[in-house]
Amino acid sequence: MRKHSNDQRIVLTLDAGGTNFVFSAMQANHPIVESLTLPASAGDLDQSLSTMVNGFRRVQAQLPAPAVAISFAFPAPADYFNGIIVGPRNLPAYRNVALGPMLEDTFGLPTFINNDGDLFAYGEATVGLLPHVNGLLEAAGSPKRFRNLLGVTLGTGLGGGIVRDGELFTGDNSVAGEMWLVRHKFERDTNAEEGASIRAVRRVYAEKAGLRGEDAPEPKVIYEIAEGLAGGDRAAAQEAFRRMGEVAGDTIALALTLIDGLVVIGGGISGAHRQFLPAIVGEMNSTYLAPNGERFRRLIPRAFNLEDPAQLETFLKGETRELAVPRSSRRIRFDGLQRTGVGISRLGTSEATAIGAYSFALNRLRKGA
Repeated sequence: MRKHSNDQRIVLTLDAGGTNFVFSAMQANHPIVESLTLPASAGDLDQSLSTMVNGFRRVQAQLPAPAVAISFAFPAPADYFNGIIVGPRNLPAYRNVALGPMLEDTFGLPTFINNDGDLFAYGEATVGLLPHVNGLLEAAGSPKRFRNLLGVTLGTGLGGGIVRDGELFTGDNSVAGEMWLVRHKFERDTNAEEGASIRAVRRVYAEKAGLRGEDAPEPKVIYEIAEGLAGGDRAAAQEAFRRMGEVAGDTIALALTLIDGLVVIGGGISGAHRQFLPAIVGEMNSTYLAPNGERFRRLIPRAFNLEDPAQLETFLKGETRELAVPRSSRRIRFDGLQRTGVGISRLGTSEATAIGAYSFALNRLRKGA
């Protein structure tokens, strides 16, 4: 993938939330202006659109050179390929709004809109976890390289994004990677997000600690309790994160049966990974029971916790050997350990998303989009 670390082209960006729009501009994978925050006016379309145009114009006025594109994440549902916002819950005024075409007409710039989970994954595939791991493999002398990445965000919700061979995979309806809709492992009539999110951690902690749901602390405090750094029910806190990890691990394993790549985790809860990442990897390495009583792995590749030094060492070492090519004097190096790894964002969720938006725009321009 092209990393654009030295690319001098400028792309206008936006972090679109239900409360505020935060405008900026990226050059060579870095913001080059002070971010500008304006109210989103989520229920008033005309006012919100005026705010968006005003915000981009104010950023444009600060640029050292003209921008070449606009690229940003906007809440779903949407037809991202055509730039049409269908009806996000936190921005109710945007119902069947041709936002991308409007911005193209207003600014005369190609405009690219995507899901934030997709752009997070794309940023981590460009300059985050994916090249980091491949660099470690190269330094270890391994012939193994990874080309595909599943991005997972754990926070207010459960989000996802898929990068395959350097390309963002969005699907025919702009809904690829919607991991939040996978079935909950323990509650079959519920979706996985209810077991792998901030509210899930709080809910389980409250249940195990004997508290009312509204009295449960925020996940940051629950993590401190789990680590023994704050007072509270430590066993309940550890179980809350373990259970979240098991539900998330089940969802990730289901996705990897189709994607087969590395996994990067970001989002508001990712800082508590010491408490839930072992459960994710444990679930990925779990087994199914055959009718004859035999057990077999639910995933073909072995899963490793890339934040655990011992597991990382085994992951990097692999099972490299030399093979003789039949009917030839040639020999080739082969790593026979089929594996995947789960690691935490190397960039931070917001930075990865911004870099993803920047890289996506420049790659589309390269292809003549």
